[in-house]
Amino acid sequence: MRHANASYTLFKQQPRASGFCVDNMTQLNGTSVTPNSRSESCPLKVLVVGAGIGGLTAAIALRKQGHDKWLLAHRIDLYNKLKSVATNAEDGRPAIPLRTSSRVVSVDAEAAHITLENGAHYEGDVILGADGVHSITRRAVPGGDIKPFCSGKSAFRFLVSKQAALDDPVTAPLVKHPGELCMWYGTDRRIVMYPTSNNSVLNFVVIHPEAESADQAADGWDQSGNLDKMLQIFSSFDPTILKLLAKADPESVKVWKLLDMESIPTWHFGRLALLGDAAHPFLPHQGQGAGIAIEDAASLAVILPQGTPVEEILERLQLYYEIRYERASQVQEYSRILGEDRTDVYGFVNFNCGHDEWDNSTQKLREWTWKRIPNPYWRMPIAFGPMPGPRQTHLGVPRDGTKSTFTTASIKFKTSRTVLQNLFPPGRRGWRFTSPGTVAYASFAKTTLNKMEWLGGSGYSHIGLYIHGVEYVKKDGSSVKGTYLPILFESLTDPIVSGREELGMPKLYTSIDVYRRATSYRIRTGWQGALWGNFLLEDLVEVDPSSESGGLSGEADAGMLAYKYIPKSGRANKNVPAEEHAVWDPFSEATPKPSPKRVYTTKKASFQIDALDWEQLPTLHHIISRLAEVPVYEVVGAKLVEGEGVPDVSGARPIE
Repeated sequence: MRHANASYTLFKQQPRASGFCVDNMTQLNGTSVTPNSRSESCPLKVLVVGAGIGGLTAAIALRKQGHDKWLLAHRIDLYNKLKSVATNAEDGRPAIPLRTSSRVVSVDAEAAHITLENGAHYEGDVILGADGVHSITRRAVPGGDIKPFCSGKSAFRFLVSKQAALDDPVTAPLVKHPGELCMWYGTDRRIVMYPTSNNSVLNFVVIHPEAESADQAADGWDQSGNLDKMLQIFSSFDPTILKLLAKADPESVKVWKLLDMESIPTWHFGRLALLGDAAHPFLPHQGQGAGIAIEDAASLAVILPQGTPVEEILERLQLYYEIRYERASQVQEYSRILGEDRTDVYGFVNFNCGHDEWDNSTQKLREWTWKRIPNPYWRMPIAFGPMPGPRQTHLGVPRDGTKSTFTTASIKFKTSRTVLQNLFPPGRRGWRFTSPGTVAYASFAKTTLNKMEWLGGSGYSHIGLYIHGVEYVKKDGSSVKGTYLPILFESLTDPIVSGREELGMPKLYTSIDVYRRATSYRIRTGWQGALWGNFLLEDLVEVDPSSESGGLSGEADAGMLAYKYIPKSGRANKNVPAEEHAVWDPFSEATPKPSPKRVYTTKKASFQIDALDWEQLPTLHHIISRLAEVPVYEVVGAKLVEGEGVPDVSGARPIE
C-alpha cells in the first residue's frame, strides 16, 4: 500500500486551527534544508496545507492509497469521519497526530518549503495546497495571485431535524420521502433541501441576490446570519415552505457570499500542487465542490504511488494537472450555468456523477508510464499496454537467452527444385534459387526450446521446412541469400502470435511430440489427434561439437528468408494486404550466439507425411498436402544438436 511509512503534515490556515504531523517530518528554525535524493523504496515527505475535506482525503489516500465512500453524509459528518480516519491507526499504518495553531504564511514551491506564522519552517518532497478559496499556497503558483470575486449571490446555510419537520402536520408532506432532494424556485432565488446523516437531518442551502443580505454576508463560510432576515427575503414563497425554514435554530444560521474566481493558468509549480478550492473554487449550485476536491486527492494518490522517485515529482504533478484540469473546469462551468437561475439542474448529473477518478487516474498513469518505455512492443490487444514477448519485457528490457537451451533435430534431403520453387510466394517477384539445376536441397528441422525467460522458464517446440540456397533479388538488382522458410509449425500460441506479428514469420499451430531413446529420436506432428507427420533419426553417434555447425535449420546458412502477409480487415478486403513484404533475418546478428554442447549424427533418417483430408485437417490440409508432395530423392544427412543460448531473432526486418 502507498506510503505506509511516509510523512504527512497538514496545516490549516485559520489561527488556532487543526493541522497534522508525523514524527519524521523535519522541522527547522530559520534554516532551509533540501531533502536528499532517495531510492525508490523510500517514502515521500508530503506537506498538506489545509485540513479540510480535500486535504484530509489527500493525506488518507496517500497513506493507504485507497478511499472510502459515505452516502447521505453532511459535510461536517464527512469531515469528522475523514478526521477520525486520519487521526487513528488503520491496517497497521500509524495515526497522523493532530497539531494546532499551524497557520502557513509563505511557501517556497521549488524547495518544497513552508513557513508558519510562529516562525517554524518545514520542508518535504511535495507540498499539496488544499487551503481553500483564500489560498496562501496558490500565490506560489505562476498566475495564482488573483482574488476571488462575488458571483452576485449569497447563501444561508443551516440544518433542521427531519423528525421536527415530520412531527408538524403542515411541513410533514414536504419531507416524508427519504433520500429526496427538493428545490423551490423563485425568479432570482431558490431553496435547496436534501437529507443527510442517514435521513435524520435536513440540510438547507438558501440562495438569493447578494445585495439583499449584504449587511450580514461575508467572504467566510461561517458568518452568522439572521433567521428573520432570511424569512423576509423569501417572504414571497409558499407559507408551508416558510414554516419549514422557520424551524431552523437561529444560532445555527450562517450566511456567506458565493465567490467565484477566474481560472489560473496552472495548478502546480515546482514541487507544489493545488487541489480543491485552492485550484478551482466552486459555486454551490451543484454541490460538487467537495466531490471534486476528493477526486483531486484521489488522483494525487494514484500518480504518487509507493516507490515514486523524488526525481519524477515535477513530471508527475504535471500529469496530475493534465488529468484533472478539463474535468474540474467543466464541472465548475456547469455550476456557474446553474447559478443563472435555470431550473434544469439534472442536465449535468451524468457527467458529474458517472466518473471514478481513481480508475481514471490509474489509466492515465499507465499511459504516461507506457510512453516512457524506451522500446515498447505494441501488439493486439493494445488496450492492456505494451506486450511482453520473446525479445523484451513489458518495460522494453531485452530478454536474456544465454541460459536458455535448445535441441534441434534435422533431416536434410535432396528433392525436386520445381516442387520447392512452387512454395515461393505466388505471383511475387524477386524469389529464385542461387544456382541452376533440376534438384535442390531442403531440411525438416525440429527445435525444442527450454528455460525460456519470457515463458517463465518453460519452453515449446517448432518444426519447419527450410529450403536451402535461395535468394531474394531486390528492386535495385542486389540480392539477399539464405534459407527460405515457407512454413513453421509451433506447439504454443504465444510464440505463434508474436512471431507472425513482430517478425513476419509464417507460423501455424501443430502438436509436436518427441520420443528420445539412447540412439534414436522420433518426432510426431498432428492436429486434434490427427497424426500427419512422422520423423525418425536412428543410429545416432555422438561427435565433436566443433566438427558440426548449423542454426535452427540444421545448416550453416547466412540467414532466414520469409514472406510476411497480413490482410486488411473486412469482408471486402480479404485479398488486400495491410502489410506485405519479404523478411530477412541474418544469423550473423543472432543474440545470443547459440553454443552447441553435444552433437549426434546419422545417415539413417526418414520421414513420412500424410496429407489426410479436409475433415481430419480442416485448417491445415492445404498445407500438409503440399508438404506431402515434396519428393525425397536422397537423405543426405541428419543430426541432433543440444546446446545453450537461444537467439531472439531480433534482427528480422523487411528487406525493402
